[in-house]
Amino acid sequence: MYECPNCGGNLKFDISSQLLKCDYCETTQDPYHVTKAQDAEENDVFDVTVFTCPQCGGEIMSTDTSAAEFCSFCGASTILSSRISRELRPAQIIPFKQTREACKKAYIAHMKRSPFAPDELKDEKHIDSFRGIYMPYWSYDISQEGPVFLKGKKSYTRGDYTYTDEYDLSGRIDASYNNLSYDASSSFADSISEQIAPFNVKDKKEFTPSFLSGFYADTSDVDSDLYKNDAIEIANNTSYDNIRKVPAFSDLKLSCAKNSFAMTTAFHTWCDTPRHVMYPVWFMSYRKNNRVAYATVNGQTGKVAADIPVDLKKYVLGSVLLALPVFLLLNLFFTIKPKTVLAFAGVLAIATFFIYMTEMSKIFHRDKRHDDRGYLYRQALEQESQKDGRGPARKSDNSISLKDLLAFSTTDKNYRMGGALSALAAIAVAALIWLLNPISDIWYYAGTILSFLGVLFTVMEIIKKYNVLATRRLPQFDRSGGDDRA
Repeated sequence: MYECPNCGGNLKFDISSQLLKCDYCETTQDPYHVTKAQDAEENDVFDVTVFTCPQCGGEIMSTDTSAAEFCSFCGASTILSSRISRELRPAQIIPFKQTREACKKAYIAHMKRSPFAPDELKDEKHIDSFRGIYMPYWSYDISQEGPVFLKGKKSYTRGDYTYTDEYDLSGRIDASYNNLSYDASSSFADSISEQIAPFNVKDKKEFTPSFLSGFYADTSDVDSDLYKNDAIEIANNTSYDNIRKVPAFSDLKLSCAKNSFAMTTAFHTWCDTPRHVMYPVWFMSYRKNNRVAYATVNGQTGKVAADIPVDLKKYVLGSVLLALPVFLLLNLFFTIKPKTVLAFAGVLAIATFFIYMTEMSKIFHRDKRHDDRGYLYRQALEQESQKDGRGPARKSDNSISLKDLLAFSTTDKNYRMGGALSALAAIAVAALIWLLNPISDIWYYAGTILSFLGVLFTVMEIIKKYNVLATRRLPQFDRSGGDDRA
């Protein structure tokens, strides 16, 4: 902890004043004028207390020494074991601008647009569990300077002939793209970091550990080279597009294709050594059974991103209230033949089957975190270490087949295929009656009722699968954090 020079109390970063403020006597101090003895020297590392959650393995890093009682990443209320650690010192930091109250207001406004969300997500008890966390990012600066030589072509037709004009284009480029930032934590999903972006880098400050006082922080465990080519690609494509906007070049086909190595050479693209930086995020977890949903708020801009499951009871009630007037209107203005109704039920069953299977595929990819490059990077490192003597490396495969889903359905209830089977049964009933073509309309009505019951069951299962998709597996994080009373 950072001691108050007046009373010895704990100094914490106060968002409103952007100063360190004492809990007791309200003395304020400049963050750059307050240091601990072990942090006084300018080193590449700094000392922190790391708390570990015994339930999910998550780690929260703090500059304070008080024991945390709430894991931000799995939602468990528990006493966390602690240890002292030395962590990579960031070069810069964007301090929190949004207070906890502003964060809660932004979240409540966001939830008002989700009428089917569970009541727990709108409960004051859960809203009060927002924790301030500094997330690690790699920041890249790209420069392009030097002479540029490109070839261009323009083709046109006159009469029966096609003409091609070739041009030698020369000029000089002098461009820079600074502060291109990418999530540097394998445990912080790329999808979450992208949803709350961007951060305004004009608010960056030189890092000092006192900014972390009263907050959590996550550690960087992703190599800076992972996103280097992405940053270079953004710079190349932007420069390419700007060149194409020049009127004289707009209708030319340039010799360098987008995203090519030749473009990097032609533009003299250079990536400076990336900087380790920290950006502020308000973080809340909602845990139900073995799944967890996250709500995040950009601690600088107030932008909200949240995993929002659907309350099945609310959804059914809302659907019934909407279906009744639609049903009455259809009966007043339309007369539908039994065979047509049966065909409609069959088509609806086919549609729900494909929707259900799409949801299952998304759940598989989400749980395997195929869209999280930082996580996949860490997995690849582990596989390499297994190659080097600790056993065979596991095969990494992002594909998914029906056989895979059936295999998972026997071990994980989230992959059970009941919805698919009911949709197939509904399709089979409709198809069988259609092919038999009975004389009596009773068969068509009976088949329609059975098909619609199958479709209804599948729709309910789709909602359940959506709730699985809107949540995540309990984390097995290597996390870091601070005082939840900030």
